[in-house]
Amino acid sequence: MPLHLARSAFLSTIAVAAGAPTVVAGEIFDTKDARVEAEIVTDQLENPWGLDFLPGGDVIVTERAGRIRLLSDGKLSKPLAGVPKVAASGQGGLLDIAAAPDFEQSQQIFFSFSEPGRGGSGTAVARAKLVRDGNPRLENVEVIFSMARKSGTSRHFGSRLVFAGDGTLFFTIGDRGQGERAQDMQDHAGAVLRINTDGSIPADNPSPDGSKHLPEIWSKGHRNPQGAALDPIVGGLLTVEHGAKGGDEINRPEAGKNYGWPEISYGVDYSGAKLGVGTRAPGFEQPLYYWDPSIAPSGLAVYDGDMFPEWKGDLLVGALKFQLLVRLDRDPSGKIGSEERLLEGEFGRIRDVNVAPDGSVWLLTDEDPGAIVRLSRAD
Repeated sequence: MPLHLARSAFLSTIAVAAGAPTVVAGEIFDTKDARVEAEIVTDQLENPWGLDFLPGGDVIVTERAGRIRLLSDGKLSKPLAGVPKVAASGQGGLLDIAAAPDFEQSQQIFFSFSEPGRGGSGTAVARAKLVRDGNPRLENVEVIFSMARKSGTSRHFGSRLVFAGDGTLFFTIGDRGQGERAQDMQDHAGAVLRINTDGSIPADNPSPDGSKHLPEIWSKGHRNPQGAALDPIVGGLLTVEHGAKGGDEINRPEAGKNYGWPEISYGVDYSGAKLGVGTRAPGFEQPLYYWDPSIAPSGLAVYDGDMFPEWKGDLLVGALKFQLLVRLDRDPSGKIGSEERLLEGEFGRIRDVNVAPDGSVWLLTDEDPGAIVRLSRAD
């Protein structure tokens, strides 16, 4: 058991609120603007990747090996039946998950995964009905998107899911470790895509003049976006993506635009060689923010809760490499200012970041065993 979990194991369990999960009493950390209590909700997951909150207080979470579990009243369910076969290798497996905007009526969930097929594997998105009775399970599982060109590499699947305000679904796909694919407009790799919840293409998706552009593509030139969220401050979508050696980026993907990978980058190749033509070139968009050296970002949330009013509108980004949570302070216009690094080395690799309905912040740690960590106000 990792040290940070072992030292919490002797602490008593407490109920944090009526209907909230039972958690392990945690440690207090001072941040620039608030004192934070970090509590282990569970440490019984294997490489968790994505999490969402369901009406009524349940939480649904994925494990990369190919399992979906429910967390209800502090207890993890057995793996749900009905999950399709996943290519669980390297960075691939069962990835993100999101409840439908109309979940209370439809009981539908959407999830992404590395799908095995001809030529290897590729990112896919499925929807299913979640049945929560004495035998929780998925029914009516339907793959609504499947990456056309699969490959034998086991990296850069991207794969965050975000519902837009109009009910359409944004999702990300990495370049699959083959950078040139991010500039091929007939390839899903290295892109943000937008579809309807039945897999059809929204009529207002971009169709750039002079470009034979797959209609589901929203934007291109992304390396490996593993965080995505809607921005309630400025509007639109935000993504965070891995650079190579340096050059992790936050972008605001807009319809039909190209974000440059691998032609422009603020990093270099792992060998130290220059990437592309430099940091800028005509036709390519600039990031809102970048890191050099890399933090290996994964998971992005815009804080819009009431528990930490000092963080309202700020960006929260998980980091794998330095095992920390980054808070990026923003002004009312959405411009990024200072950076604060929190919890460095305390809980391991932060894979996902979510803001709960009560305003607490929930983190997933990409370990085996992996944990759900809940951050709440301590003062």
